Amino acid sequence: MTSTRADALTILRRLVGRDDADFHDGQFEAIETLVDDHRRALVVQRTGWGKSAVYFVATLLLRARGAGPTVLVSPLLALMRDQIAAAERAGVRAVAINSTNAHEWGDVLGALDRDEVDVLLVSPERLNNPSFRENQLPSLVARIGLLVVDEAHCISDWGHDFRPDYRRLRELIERMPEGVPILATTATANSRVVADVEEQLTGSGAEVVTIRGPLARASLRLGVLRLPESKDRLAWLLSHLDELPGSGIIYTLTVSAAADTARLLREAGHEVRAYTGQTDPDERLESEALLKANGVKALVATSALGMGFDKPDLGFVLHLGAPSSPVAYYQQVGRAGRATDNADVLLLPGSEDRDIWRYFATASMPDAERAARVIDALERERPTSTPALEALVDIRRTPLELLLKVLDVDGAVRRVQGGWVSTGEPWVYDAERYERIAAERVAEQQHMIDYETTTGCRMEFLQQTLDDPSAAPCGRCDSCAGVWFPTDLDSSAGATATKALDRVGVPIEPRAQWPTGADRLGVPAKGRIPVEARVDEGRALARLSDLGWGGPVRRVLEGGAPDAAIPRSLLDACVRVLAEWNWSERPAAVVAMPSRSHPLLVDSLARGLAEIGRLPYIGALDLVDGGPTGGPGGNSAFRLAGLWGRLSASSLDVPSGPVLLVDDLIDSRWTMTIAGRELRSAGATSVLPFALGLRG
Repeated sequence: MTSTRADALTILRRLVGRDDADFHDGQFEAIETLVDDHRRALVVQRTGWGKSAVYFVATLLLRARGAGPTVLVSPLLALMRDQIAAAERAGVRAVAINSTNAHEWGDVLGALDRDEVDVLLVSPERLNNPSFRENQLPSLVARIGLLVVDEAHCISDWGHDFRPDYRRLRELIERMPEGVPILATTATANSRVVADVEEQLTGSGAEVVTIRGPLARASLRLGVLRLPESKDRLAWLLSHLDELPGSGIIYTLTVSAAADTARLLREAGHEVRAYTGQTDPDERLESEALLKANGVKALVATSALGMGFDKPDLGFVLHLGAPSSPVAYYQQVGRAGRATDNADVLLLPGSEDRDIWRYFATASMPDAERAARVIDALERERPTSTPALEALVDIRRTPLELLLKVLDVDGAVRRVQGGWVSTGEPWVYDAERYERIAAERVAEQQHMIDYETTTGCRMEFLQQTLDDPSAAPCGRCDSCAGVWFPTDLDSSAGATATKALDRVGVPIEPRAQWPTGADRLGVPAKGRIPVEARVDEGRALARLSDLGWGGPVRRVLEGGAPDAAIPRSLLDACVRVLAEWNWSERPAAVVAMPSRSHPLLVDSLARGLAEIGRLPYIGALDLVDGGPTGGPGGNSAFRLAGLWGRLSASSLDVPSGPVLLVDDLIDSRWTMTIAGRELRSAGATSVLPFALGLRG
């Protein structure tokens, strides 16, 4: 045994707390590559294999030889928390700099100066924070002993969780002193992603040692249960959740589906919590702790609970709706059975999955015309803040921030103190590249459908999708060993699910503040909206993403649906919303929004509600100068500018009382805000917005 191996084995046994522990195949090979050879390594190994052991052991060995601290680029706060806890168990002094611990940054930087830190965890976004990039990063790069890139598939355009800031790591690698070892790790990469990551790591020509292992998870028992409707999938959950082993994760594709499912299960007496990107950070921490301590049966989660959540004895992972690729699916089910002999993994796909995949795929892709607008709006010397830029380019905040990151990585713009500047460097939209990415995502979606319908081994299918040469039948899944899960639905559970999905009514919060920058677009409005000009809280039948009425609403509003009178079932559901609406005063009249996309639908809805409610229908608002300009999807300032002065109530006999304002779909809420303002100025004492659907 070499000296390095003996020292590494001592550290490993302290890390896992067992005197008989030994390295898995490939672990010491990776450590040796880093510590003795000072080379660059890419480790592609299944979840639970022990990738963190490689970088913790390598860190302590390098530190003992006088190297500086390890910089660990980690993508999620939950992952950082688990990595710090694991580091403490290994005797590794690990600290993090992230968005939640700004109050600790001074102490962290002081500890770094005193060489009291073995591992510094940072997010990829932190590397481009102007203050960190200019003040802390140069000295850190000069002293760095090892660079670790965790979840390295995020580097790749082709990776299932692509993040633009990961591509900036190539710049960091090129700045590092010669001979500093680099480790990249992932459990979810096919050959194309591996090649892409290797290219990013190569930098100035250094070779990359790639260590791949078999990706089969012997503990997982895979299955697929195809049920026709959302109510059936929820009924299955109500019938059989308690039969699933231990505690686990129930994944959904949307935030509203997670919230609705968690509420349904809690009302039926199950200990579950919702966990999404919109969950309060402290509540997310508490929920993670409860799941780890088996204090809940499950977390009902979006992909926000994915990479890095570490509960070795997680008993099951269940999906209500399929992720958009087998690679993403493999990553999520990999949370289960990491330190147990058995764990159950069941997929309940939904008919709406394709629509959701299509939405997220198109929402994340850069657009040439939008990119050109952003570049043209920025100056070379004077920074422009993101809110100010939003008011110049008519792009909403979230897609604008993503586009800025892409342009930053491509060198067209740069983030500095105070905002963003143009670099002046020429930039050309790489249409061919994005067409390739889009085509591959469509292919991955088809692979997911193929996984659902295959009659072959499911684990072997996932391995083949990840280009694992060791792919072979597992002998455990529902294809290999027969259906292992119950398929019956308890009749009372079916009734409970149907009742839950039949729930109607979603609040619509009124706007209280005019958008920043609207005055620059010729809108004489700034600050708070006067109370006497606001609408009241409104109602929609359902969100488009809701499990229950969201589907029927989507079918009449989206996907090129022809304009037609409202179906009786939807009208009856809308009447129920109004019946349950605890308004302080009954509406005195009904007014319709003038719709260009669904005029017959909106008119029939407004007239139908008026007739059933025995309320006067006084018509639709008038369009002025052709009506609102622009369309859905713009940011608030531009959306408001396109509406200002374009709607009028002058031809309506508006009563002095509450008015029910009816529309088909509410998105930004600015249309109802401006329409309500017109109705208030025409004499309505209050305006109650109502819509068939709410986007979100």
